[in-house]
Amino acid sequence: PALDGSMAEVTFCASFRTMAAFVSGITGFRSTFVVKSAAKCAAKAASPARWTMKTSTSMPFMEAPPALDGSMAGDVGFDPLGFSRAFDIKWMREAELKHCRICMLAVVGFLVQELFTIPGGYFKPQLAVDAHDYFVKTGGMGQILLWCSFFEIFGTVALWETMQGTREPGYFGFDPLNLGKNPETYKKYELNELKNGRLAMIAVGGFIHIQWITKQGILEQLGSFKPL
Repeated sequence: PALDGSMAEVTFCASFRTMAAFVSGITGFRSTFVVKSAAKCAAKAASPARWTMKTSTSMPFMEAPPALDGSMAGDVGFDPLGFSRAFDIKWMREAELKHCRICMLAVVGFLVQELFTIPGGYFKPQLAVDAHDYFVKTGGMGQILLWCSFFEIFGTVALWETMQGTREPGYFGFDPLNLGKNPETYKKYELNELKNGRLAMIAVGGFIHIQWITKQGILEQLGSFKPL
């Protein structure tokens, strides 16, 4: 059931009205301040609900965030820090999908570069974390940054359309294999993308830190585990 206003406001207002009625009944005194204050409390109690008291699916001991109503793919009410109360949920979903896609590509890149390196003296076999510093110093990372900035121009236009409500977050119409032609199949792959993307974001963080600590590649770590 919905609980109107915040719990503290409702409890306080109920107590205040009870106390005011009690004092007025005994003393016959009804000050303008008491009457107006009681009226304000009644108005607060009748205001639109800010706290639904509906529990989160992923965190049943917490309230479900109002913006996470289950209408988006992958929405299980997980927002322990309350970001969805401070930022537009469409903007956050756009950012989530962008990071999901980048990290899925990054996971593949981490593994492939351990098995194959582009021929030539410039591309040296090395750990990904060391390769980052190397390409920053030699200018390769600057070129990547330049091209990414160029593509961000299109991303900004797309984000504007999303915020205007004319485009779904993260949608670019890119489906060369027609995997999402069927609506039910589209929903399935939409959810799969989020699940795999979220896992990839966690995985990339793990890849980077394990290389910093052990100085081993990911595949090398799997075949020759080095405990911390």
